[in-house]
Amino acid sequence: MQFTWRNLRFVILSLLLVGSATMAFAHGQAESKGSQSSSSNGKYVIGVSNTLTGNGWREEMICSVKAQSLVSHKVSRLVISNRTEGPQGQIQDIRNLIADGVNAIILDPADYTALDPVLEQAMSKGIVVVAVDQPVKAKGAYIVNNNQTQYGYLGAKWLFQQLGGKGNVVEMQGADGAPANTQREAGFKKALSEYPNIKVVANTYTNWTQATASEQIRTILASGTKVDGVWTSGIDSTVVNVFKAENKPYVPVIGADQDGFIHQLLTMKSDGLTGAAVTNPPVVGGAGVTVALDALTGKSVPHTVMLTPEVWANTTPSGISALKAHYIPGRGAYFSTDWAIKPYTTYSQSQLLACKGP
Repeated sequence: MQFTWRNLRFVILSLLLVGSATMAFAHGQAESKGSQSSSSNGKYVIGVSNTLTGNGWREEMICSVKAQSLVSHKVSRLVISNRTEGPQGQIQDIRNLIADGVNAIILDPADYTALDPVLEQAMSKGIVVVAVDQPVKAKGAYIVNNNQTQYGYLGAKWLFQQLGGKGNVVEMQGADGAPANTQREAGFKKALSEYPNIKVVANTYTNWTQATASEQIRTILASGTKVDGVWTSGIDSTVVNVFKAENKPYVPVIGADQDGFIHQLLTMKSDGLTGAAVTNPPVVGGAGVTVALDALTGKSVPHTVMLTPEVWANTTPSGISALKAHYIPGRGAYFSTDWAIKPYTTYSQSQLLACKGP
């Protein structure tokens, strides 16, 4: 072939077009990396956003994420963000997870609506979003949580019935504005409307921290206020410890399915302690992993998985039987004994306790 200036211009133009197409393809691949498809080995990267540290319940939630990720054999890496901060801190953490190129984000949300823009940003990039423990409003997000309204209602109703429908009650909530707390408060108020002779003599926010709860209940008892019962949003054994330390007669207490409180209900009944544990399994984190992986692999999965809480009271044979069956000796006071959610968690108890992930 004889080359002319016209031939040469054609060759140069063709090379430029091929180069531009190659760069555009590579740019598109970089944008989609880590969001819409799995890694080359068929595994996924999962990000986790938790906004409460130093809390046994949340620590167990993270352990369930690790254990389920490990046994699934579908997760190559976990990117876990832990901090005690409100919505603004969590928004930044989620932005970081997006930038890290995760395929899915599992979060315990600090707010119902404040996270919507950043979650919608994640989902627009093909990232699967699963809110566990507490719901979010963002359309398209998957929700895996306990029925927190029922949690508040069932525990309060048991307490009010235990008091014969009248008396002074202390309500110790969790964190103001947290979705789970808002729903539990709604359940508590629903029960309260059914028992008009129950009076709430103190209403506190513990932020689900032991030191805060301990100081609050100690102050209430020292004030001389007559207290006939205590409803807690899962900060239970700390409250019982204060009654014991202050040498105050025990009153009926509502708490959660946590090892320390269950042990108290079983061993201190003869000392006059009555109470009930309402189930609220932290292993919704592990269940969230399964939901995320099912969504990533194209399986049909419900957008909301709602668990129904149970009440285990030390005042009935069936309640005592449930408490004994779930107590795990040697665990921390705030380790939840309701450690599996079938069919969404498939790890063993020993794998959960090992708290090892990919």
